[in-house]
Amino acid sequence: MIGSAFFTKAGTLLPAFVLCSWAHIALAQIGVPDPDALDAVLDRFVDEGHYPFLYARLEDRDGNVAYEHSVVNRDLLPDAEIDGQSWIRVWSMSKIVTISVVLDLVEDGVLSLEDPVASYIPEFSEMQVAVTPDGTSLAEIGPERFDAACPLTSVPADTVMTVRHLINHEAGFYYSTTGIPCIDSALAEQNVATAADSDDFIARLADLPLIQHPGTTYYYGINTTILGMVAERATGRSLEQLVEERLTGPLGIEGLQYDLPPQASLLPTISGQGGALRPAYPGELDIFGPDVPGYDPERQLHLGGEGMLANADGYADFLRMLLNHGTLNGTRFLETSTVEDIYSPHTQLDNPEGYNGFNLWVTGEPTRTREQGEEGLWVGGGYEGTHFWVDPKREFVGIIMSQIFWINEDGWFRDETFRGELYRQFWAAESQ
Repeated sequence: MIGSAFFTKAGTLLPAFVLCSWAHIALAQIGVPDPDALDAVLDRFVDEGHYPFLYARLEDRDGNVAYEHSVVNRDLLPDAEIDGQSWIRVWSMSKIVTISVVLDLVEDGVLSLEDPVASYIPEFSEMQVAVTPDGTSLAEIGPERFDAACPLTSVPADTVMTVRHLINHEAGFYYSTTGIPCIDSALAEQNVATAADSDDFIARLADLPLIQHPGTTYYYGINTTILGMVAERATGRSLEQLVEERLTGPLGIEGLQYDLPPQASLLPTISGQGGALRPAYPGELDIFGPDVPGYDPERQLHLGGEGMLANADGYADFLRMLLNHGTLNGTRFLETSTVEDIYSPHTQLDNPEGYNGFNLWVTGEPTRTREQGEEGLWVGGGYEGTHFWVDPKREFVGIIMSQIFWINEDGWFRDETFRGELYRQFWAAESQ
């Protein structure tokens, strides 16, 4: 394992540097004091049957790999070799990529965050909002009222939905996992993941009600997917083209895209629902309905909130762009002020655990108090057990990859446990 020495992605060994005296020492200087202890954390979560595999990686701002480890459940995946080039369905880790591309369009004056969504998607110009009989939007009711909310009643939206609402998950779109039977079934029946293209996707949504009036509160859903379709309408380019032409191509990022490369394969989806790990049943990943996104190169539907594939090499490069204030390897993608806006407070401002930036969770002081990491980390993840964070103080990015739906309770705190072990090592080294 790689302790206090570093490897570039080309495999060149670099020496660690002498410790310095400031409070937070960059990873490039401190290294990982005890990589074996980190290995043991990951091994335990797989050995105890919580995950089919885990791959973790820490990379400094210059792309030097300070730590990586892979562990696989051979009963489930007897032949799998998981490394930094393994293709992973990253689901919601697509969101910050789409948001970054849209912010690049904003910088170029193609669109504005305050633009009405209906300016680009006129099909959404007369949206309805699902409400209870007393007029309360369904986003504002508790589980004890979910069944009573059906059958659906709706009223016209009382505010104009903007591009900013989409970025902040305030627009009123949702997944088919709200727990409200009639609204979940209405979305599931549309089976939007099978839409032929974005126009078809939009048409299937246009007659469904929002779960709240735009701007009411933070409500997680397919808002970022609609954001990507706004970008497509604004430019006349597909989201796949926008990502390649504006982000991955100019920055030389390989391993972050919408289609599976020739000769490459995806790992199976594993489910922990019901106890022991097993192959997921068709339709079990019910975030949209009975089907999930496809990755065929001929496909015309690109889901900006859920549809990307990535490997750790490529996704780490994207995160390093954010860490380096919008540049990667000397090429600028976003202005520094735009990146600062990404991790600035936008929603959930009264949450003592932290706050939401633009689809990045920024950890608060309790994360440090519980020894689960540091205050000020930029954190995100995906539906099948993927996770990332950026540590701007120690100047590194972290990634944990897996492919599992329905993690059982004993596996819930994998990320906090791994980060806790890592940061206790940092704190001990920094106190010397």
